[in-house]
Amino acid sequence: MLFNTYLFIFAFLPLTLIGYYALSGLGQRVAYTWLVVASLFFYGWWNVSYLVLILTSIGINYCLGYYITVHLQNKDRYKKYAFIFGVFFNLSLLGYFKYSGMAIDIINHLFDANLLFGTVVLPLAISFFTFQQISFLADSYSGIAREYRFINYMLFVTFFPQLIAGPIVHHKEMMPQFESPDSQKFKSNNLAIGVMIFSIGLFKKVMLADELGRFATPVFNAASGGEIIGFYSAWVGVLSYGFQIYFDFSGYSDMAIGLARMFGIRLPLNFFSPYKAVNIIEFWRRWHISLSRWLRDYLYITLGGNRGRYPLLRYMNLMVTMLLGGLWHGAGLQFLVWGGLHGSYLVINHLWNYLKNRLWGSNLPKFPGARPMGTAITFISVMVAWVFFRAENVDSAFRILMGLSGANGYQLPITWVPLLGKAFSDSHFESLAVFDGVLEIILLGISMLIVWSLPNTCEVMSRYDPVVGSVPETRRKRFVFCWQPNLIWGMVWGFLLVCSLMFMDKVTEFLYYQF
Repeated sequence: MLFNTYLFIFAFLPLTLIGYYALSGLGQRVAYTWLVVASLFFYGWWNVSYLVLILTSIGINYCLGYYITVHLQNKDRYKKYAFIFGVFFNLSLLGYFKYSGMAIDIINHLFDANLLFGTVVLPLAISFFTFQQISFLADSYSGIAREYRFINYMLFVTFFPQLIAGPIVHHKEMMPQFESPDSQKFKSNNLAIGVMIFSIGLFKKVMLADELGRFATPVFNAASGGEIIGFYSAWVGVLSYGFQIYFDFSGYSDMAIGLARMFGIRLPLNFFSPYKAVNIIEFWRRWHISLSRWLRDYLYITLGGNRGRYPLLRYMNLMVTMLLGGLWHGAGLQFLVWGGLHGSYLVINHLWNYLKNRLWGSNLPKFPGARPMGTAITFISVMVAWVFFRAENVDSAFRILMGLSGANGYQLPITWVPLLGKAFSDSHFESLAVFDGVLEIILLGISMLIVWSLPNTCEVMSRYDPVVGSVPETRRKRFVFCWQPNLIWGMVWGFLLVCSLMFMDKVTEFLYYQF
């Protein structure tokens, strides 16, 4: 079941909300049970067999966490063994379903073997609930998290707004909110705020991300099929995908935050205008924030972080973290290259900061236009990396990069022939006829305007504490477009919702559902 379907919006969501608040009068556990059952129904809608896996994972991780917290509290040695076993179990589960095929392919290639391995279907959300449960075990081991009730733990893992694609949450962020006396009390302001945030996210997904995908997909499919990609097609395709994944993930994050708020729960911030970043370090503080936090806390710091005398060790830790972060997204060489590119970007950024501080300190002069230039460089760097992230393989990625660089010529779109045919020969036009010639430019222009000129959803809703913690300060401290419960915003909400519902005839999955 998808957030962007009539079934979810008009059936599942209202029934789940009504049931949750109606059953709250019978006790907290009854309300939790209803929400867990609804969340498992939501998850099992794709494939009922997925339920066996997630329930097994939940059961084993709960037992390990309970054992660590209760029975091994003062037995450090055995507590450590239980924690290591838990991490090994979770990573083994993830490795089997996500990377077994890749491992067999590598073995066959290196040793000229012909090993066969049956097709393994990647269970939905396994990357997210696995990382979330590893963080729970780590927090239990450190004494930060304690959970004695199985139904509470099930709710922590399966809460449907964030189950499929995050954010990756901590136990201490979620369960104190659920256990608050006010959490089961219906509040109209929570519903209004949640519906508004959800509607903004739905609009981003349906009206922007899905429409941009129409221009990105043909280009990457053509590259995968071995076609030569021209300059115009390459840039339109890459920019379209760059904004598609931006609005797709931003839209999902908004919808997750809005849905949780309807239940009186605030999720952590997971997306905060990353294309406004002035460098790649800031980009990763704004893009998929919960994953960046997880990689920092449980991988980068574990490897040593920035400890040590020599910056080289820090750079090595960064590179390893980003390479593994790339593999987390997918079992393919192209994802490893994507992670490696971002690791290189981060190393260069940190090296520049290190040299800048050593050579000039605080005396480095301010250059006019430095921020826009930094934003532009960061954006282009991210776009280049997205080519590998989206491409079917490394070869097709390089075909697109050749087009981006102009190596295949600077032909105009073939749809411009009626307008410019008399002035140019046939060789000046691309043979890949996948664009309107005008519509893609208009849509990309609108996307750029929204991304760089308008406040994001959390900034619009900042007066009403949309997320756990405070909304980060930005250069614009006050926004004209701050949401208020009035007629004007009611009309805006109606416009966003009606437009989205009218164009929901072709339902598409969220891009991060693939990971």
